[in-house]
Amino acid sequence: MDHALHRAFRTTVRLLWLTGELLLALVSFAALALRHAGIPDRELRACWLQRVCRRLLRVFSIGLRISGPVPSTGMLVCNHLSYLDIVLIGATTPCIFVSKSEVKRWPLFGWIASLAGTLFVHRNKHSDLARITREMSRVLDAGSLLVLFPEGTTSDGSEVLPFKSSLFEPATRQPQGLSVGFIAYALNDGSVPDEVCYWRDMTLVPHLINLLGKRGLEARLCFTDIQQHSPDRKLIARQLHSEIVRLKEAFSV
Repeated sequence: MDHALHRAFRTTVRLLWLTGELLLALVSFAALALRHAGIPDRELRACWLQRVCRRLLRVFSIGLRISGPVPSTGMLVCNHLSYLDIVLIGATTPCIFVSKSEVKRWPLFGWIASLAGTLFVHRNKHSDLARITREMSRVLDAGSLLVLFPEGTTSDGSEVLPFKSSLFEPATRQPQGLSVGFIAYALNDGSVPDEVCYWRDMTLVPHLINLLGKRGLEARLCFTDIQQHSPDRKLIARQLHSEIVRLKEAFSV
């Protein structure tokens, strides 16, 4: 009973803390917009998101370890396990994310993502590909870091799902470089696949509340640069997939 009470108290405190941080983020964005007499450019929004994510790391009490060269420009490709992935990467380096359009409708989190300049793609509309490719190219041409999760969905982390190559077209003709990141989690008092990873038919609010009650959550971010790549988007997808699998295998040793 003692353990259950402590966990309930921890969950309640963190939930209130999280709500406060998200509301504070909205207020700070409004202040930023007033200071710049309108919606700030993407670089400023990426820096705003980094500040927000760093505060959220403390809410979730995540111990984050980073290895490898942290990218600051070009395209960063990562495996995808949870909504926490955005918090980890966003706290590490200013960036712009590419996300499925459904995230835009998430309460509070969707607002934060929209304000941060996230590029939303309609996965089931092939006609949307040309638009999102143009927007991605503009972000890359501006020298910002663009983050892509090409598995197209989250998983339990047991394997790296095949990459969808359709969004790699901007990478074939931009000089800013490519990098990959591997994300992994460890949890002292629970199951990473069932309680940290957000996949299958899980529902956001119950998953989030359960996660806020957990202790000993650790995360690892491993980066590496891609020095040479093919001019073909399908070959790039396979190359980057292989590199992330290599990082996963090295991490598992």
